[in-house]
Amino acid sequence: MQKPFLIVLIVAVVGALAISQFTPDIYSAIAFFTGAIIASVIYTLQSSQSAPVTNEQYKGPTMTLYVGNLPYRVHEGEVKELFGKYGPVNSVRLVRDRKTGRRKGFGFIEMSEAGATKAMAKLNEFDFQERTLKVREAKSQDADKSEPAAS
Repeated sequence: MQKPFLIVLIVAVVGALAISQFTPDIYSAIAFFTGAIIASVIYTLQSSQSAPVTNEQYKGPTMTLYVGNLPYRVHEGEVKELFGKYGPVNSVRLVRDRKTGRRKGFGFIEMSEAGATKAMAKLNEFDFQERTLKVREAKSQDADKSEPAAS
C-alpha cells in the first residue's frame, strides 16, 4: 500500500470515531465514509499546497542523469517529485521493455545542472521504495560509438 492511502485510511477511521461520538444517532458506515471523504479532501488540499506543480521547462544549463536500480512499480511522477527537491526537472524517461511494456528498472532525468549535481550527491546510494538507487551522469550515445572497442 502507498503512504497517502494509509494516511487517508487512518484519518478516516479517526474521523469516523469522532463523528460517531458527537452524533450517536448516525450509523458507523456513514460516519466512516464521511470521515474518508473529509480526510481525502484535506489530504488533497494539503498536498497541492505543499508542492506547486509547474509545467514550465527550465531554461538554462541542463544535465541528464542516469538512475539505476529503480523499483519496477515506480512512476515518472514519483521520480520527478524525488529529484524535484534538488532542482527543476525538465523530463523523466523510465525505460520499458519493447516486447512486454514493463519497466526495466532504470531511467533518465533531465534537470538543471546545479540541481543534477546536488541530486547525484544526495541520491546516489539512497534507499527509495526499498531499492538502493544508483545515480550517475548519463553518457551520450555518441561517446559510446567514438570509443574504440577493447580487445
